[in-house]
Amino acid sequence: MDSSAGYDNAPRIKAWRCIGCGKLEAPQLCIGICQDRRAELVDADYYEQALSQLQQMRREKAALRRLLQQLAYTMPHDGQWEHTYRYLQSSARKLLAEH
Repeated sequence: MDSSAGYDNAPRIKAWRCIGCGKLEAPQLCIGICQDRRAELVDADYYEQALSQLQQMRREKAALRRLLQQLAYTMPHDGQWEHTYRYLQSSARKLLAEH
């Protein structure tokens, strides 16, 4: 399961942004108990780009983990060390080329 799935549904606030100064306005229905607190916001385009990069990095990590598991748990038969080494080396080169 992709652990970034929860970020896809992060709450989003629709707001108006001034193209001159960047001021944001997101008026909401007030029930009279409001307290203003500082909030840091990120532009949705930057957020989507960062999320995409995070997902790519997690795919790369999973691929590297599979290669490390092969390396850690493979026990070649007698006289097959070089063959196994070359196979793992080929797999590593393929991963490097893909990423």
